[in-house]
Amino acid sequence: MNKFFVTLSVLMGVIVLLSNYLVQFPVNYYGLNEILTYGAFSYPVAFLITDLANRFYGKFIARKIVYFGFLIGIIFTLLFSTDFADLISIRIAIGSGVAFITAQLLDIQIFDRLRKKDWFIAPLTSSIIGSSVDTFLFFSISFYATGLPWVTLSLGDLAVKLFVSLIMLVPFKILLKISKPI
Repeated sequence: MNKFFVTLSVLMGVIVLLSNYLVQFPVNYYGLNEILTYGAFSYPVAFLITDLANRFYGKFIARKIVYFGFLIGIIFTLLFSTDFADLISIRIAIGSGVAFITAQLLDIQIFDRLRKKDWFIAPLTSSIIGSSVDTFLFFSISFYATGLPWVTLSLGDLAVKLFVSLIMLVPFKILLKISKPI
């Protein structure tokens, strides 16, 4: 389990770093620059990691992975993605941390309560609720009163995150079939 734990923790940190970096860039195609950033495409993978850890090892180990991933993600973000001379960059780091830890811990609790339902109920429900909380916390902390269209950006990002959450059910199911949950 130690290797799997470390792997999931590092993956979680990389996803946080990648998403924090990508959220700074709007999608500049088809008029989506006011409603979508590239971070929406990578962040739902964090919920897949949490849900896999929860399914295979339970909520206590899943929380440890979230805490380690949070620590790794914050360190990576501060080192590689935060421009301390830029207030928005600092707000992104703070917003990311608050939103991530809140949404991931909520995801773990919801998943754990629904784990005995059909295989897709727990990951889908927890990811939808977690993504919603994460999105609105992150965008309001990071971009409120900056002049950026944070409400429309948050709604666009949430729509993509919900779609990607549906797609993440495929690898979740595959991993359930090839591994044995505890």
